[in-house]
Amino acid sequence: MIQDSAHLVATAIQLALAPVFLLTGIAGLLNVISGRLSRIVDRWRALSEGRSASMPAEAVALELHILERRRRWTSVAMAACTVAALLVCMVIAALFVEALLAAHLNGLIGALFTGAMLALVIGLCFFMREVHLGTTNRMRTPRER
Repeated sequence: MIQDSAHLVATAIQLALAPVFLLTGIAGLLNVISGRLSRIVDRWRALSEGRSASMPAEAVALELHILERRRRWTSVAMAACTVAALLVCMVIAALFVEALLAAHLNGLIGALFTGAMLALVIGLCFFMREVHLGTTNRMRTPRER
């Protein structure tokens, strides 16, 4: 009996290994996204506090508008990736519950994993849009905008 439960736990750990690596990847992505968000907020503060007096007022207003759009895209990307991480954690927990209680949670685990992947795809799409906004607007001079 004890050996059977030890075997079940070992099996659950083996099954949870892939989602744990996925969770590590999502954590790295969240780190990158939060870094970008931090830079966006810092630039917004610098512009709104008037530290770039050399720029014309209309250029400052335009850049503030672009930064606000980037902040929104980044915030949604961070929220979606956080939801993905939470769902992956729930997948890991469900795998252990299934192993320890001999419950049949295949449908739940599949649904949670699918939800995690959808949330991750949404987060990556929003992140890609923010990166696109950031790179296309940085490459133009204020006159070209």
